[in-house]
Amino acid sequence: MKMVSEFAKGIWKENPIFRLVLGMCPALAVTTSLENALGMGMAATFVLVCSNVVVAALRKVIPAKVRIPCFIVVIATFVTVVDLMMNGFLPELHAALGLFIPLIVVNCVILGRAEAFASKNTVALSVADGLGMGLGFTLGLAILGVFREVLGAGSITLWGALQWQFAENDTMILFILAPGGFIALGSLLALMNHAQSALARRSGGTFQPPPHLDCRHCVLCRWGETKG
Repeated sequence: MKMVSEFAKGIWKENPIFRLVLGMCPALAVTTSLENALGMGMAATFVLVCSNVVVAALRKVIPAKVRIPCFIVVIATFVTVVDLMMNGFLPELHAALGLFIPLIVVNCVILGRAEAFASKNTVALSVADGLGMGLGFTLGLAILGVFREVLGAGSITLWGALQWQFAENDTMILFILAPGGFIALGSLLALMNHAQSALARRSGGTFQPPPHLDCRHCVLCRWGETKG
């Protein structure tokens, strides 16, 4: 039962994009299309699950004073695997994502889960946490990608094999440009907060966004402050 709750929290309650507001660099940069969003999400999920497994398995062996560098080495190893595999089997997607594949190494979602969860829990729970957070991250990217692609290009394309054309002329190109990413993300965050508030009212309570689930209270930031 605990594994189910650890898995489910990443989908909604602690969704990395819409609740924790983490990983904003790829969320804003690669979501100009659904296929790019799914590609980044799947790559990040693979790295997240694999790094969680290794960190959890070695949590009693890694010295506390060098745990962050060790976590980065583990994450960088799996990012290299993803980078090479994607370049070999999905070259077009690899070219589209470009620099943002190596930047998965410093994705605060992955490093944050290694420090906050995997280093303190068993391998099984860390797998559930990694899958849940990874799928939540992928879902958030996909929603943002669909929102921007439909409004900005009037279509949805998946690796050229599947394409749905909704409009050819009545499009708002702003949404596939950088400013449109901020507008789309802000709109979806507002919608998520409204939905959460409505659910809370139905249950007789009030919705208050958790003050400890944002970047300012990240365990990595607190670790840096104590070291500074």
